[in-house]
Amino acid sequence: MSGHNESILREPLITGKDITYAQITDDILLPVENKPNKAWWIGFILSLCGATLWVVAVSYTFWFGIGSWGLNKTVGWAWDITGFVWWVGIGHAGTLISAVLLLFRQNWRNSINRSAEAMTIFAVICAATYVVSHMGRPWLAYWVLPLPNQFGSLWVNFNSPLVWDMFAISTYFSVSLLFWYTGLLPDIATIRDRAVGMRKKVYTILSFGWTGSVKTWQRFEAVSLILAGISTPLVLSVHTIVSMDFATSVIPGWHTTIFPPYFVAGAIFSGFAMVLTLLLVARKVLGLENYITMFHIESMNKIIILTGSIVGVAYLTEFFIAWYSGSEYEQYAFINRSTGPYWWAYWMMMTCNVISPQLLWFKKIRTSIAATWILSIVVNIGMWFERFVIIVTSLHRDFLPSSWAMFYPTWVDVSVFVGSIGLFFTLFLLFLRVLPSIAIAEVKLLLKSASEQAKLELIKEGHLDKEQVQEYIESLDKFDSVKQEEYAKI
Repeated sequence: MSGHNESILREPLITGKDITYAQITDDILLPVENKPNKAWWIGFILSLCGATLWVVAVSYTFWFGIGSWGLNKTVGWAWDITGFVWWVGIGHAGTLISAVLLLFRQNWRNSINRSAEAMTIFAVICAATYVVSHMGRPWLAYWVLPLPNQFGSLWVNFNSPLVWDMFAISTYFSVSLLFWYTGLLPDIATIRDRAVGMRKKVYTILSFGWTGSVKTWQRFEAVSLILAGISTPLVLSVHTIVSMDFATSVIPGWHTTIFPPYFVAGAIFSGFAMVLTLLLVARKVLGLENYITMFHIESMNKIIILTGSIVGVAYLTEFFIAWYSGSEYEQYAFINRSTGPYWWAYWMMMTCNVISPQLLWFKKIRTSIAATWILSIVVNIGMWFERFVIIVTSLHRDFLPSSWAMFYPTWVDVSVFVGSIGLFFTLFLLFLRVLPSIAIAEVKLLLKSASEQAKLELIKEGHLDKEQVQEYIESLDKFDSVKQEEYAKI
């Protein structure tokens, strides 16, 4: 046992028997090197229809202005900012999985970090489209950048939340893109070495001359750690800045110091839910059950339990602070949320975000593919309603009853949001076709230590404690990719 890096009691991160390094490469590159299957085409066509709807709705908005949305003099922010915050939140899991778990040496990230990072890039793109659309004059979007005097202004208006969002998104996007692409280099080189013709030329350019030498790997690991160190503060800073859009105002329901940690926890909560939504389907369709195991799924579910509980405590804290403040406006804002005209949205939020994640305390549900996938969708629905409740219910009833107004979305509001989901899935499905969805090089690191076959060899050697072996075998019951017949022979 002393000669091995991992305890037998740890559940395997790679399952299957007689897996080789070559087989890992073949399995992961199967969707990249072969023609797409029927399931991919169905998903892509549906996503492309959604992306087309997005193009139509955004073009309509640009042509007629944001008056085509359901905004009014009281509710100046609505579905657009709701969608923006929702998409930024979804992108949070990629940075946390890539950077934070790398720094903490959590090897279970190796199978899911690539897809989570890609998801981050595409989610931030979707979020950025909302910021540009909300400007009203999208052709002047460059005004949020620091401009020289020749453009007519010395500097940007730092009092505008649009400027804050621009700095948050641009920083988050650039660092995440660099981290994602740097990690892709060795795998792109692998595709390059196996490709022919035009594909080989394209991947040769994309691989930036990767040679796979010892010096190259040393620099790669050093750069990865540096980027992880830079990216880790982004997990806290990006959604903190987004929360400042609300917390720095004097609107009842927004003016609270709990928003930054509350928004960060909610972002990780929704981000991990979206990772599960995507990977559970990709895992089945692409045949990656041996590399995205039940251990990965259960680990992500545990993070969802934690962050969901933090979000639930934040909801209760908001009510307590409203009562403790003694401000009748603040108190009314929260009473109105739960009992006013939008009560249905509030209780949908509470049900999806606070009650449903608690089901994951039960191991049978936590290790069920179907239950996990349904709950991941429920969480994302709840997190959208959370942003809707925060924004609309705090605005639709102003200090003066004469200015109270209800918000009703138009077909453009709905189409922009539904279309952005189509755009997101279109980009993600294209990513699955041209790049490996799992980090090949990083998964190979686990084969000799954290794989099922490595642990099986330890058992067969006969030098292990029988109780430990039995405990390990019992832990494999939840794995849908493990064949128990091999252990029955021992």
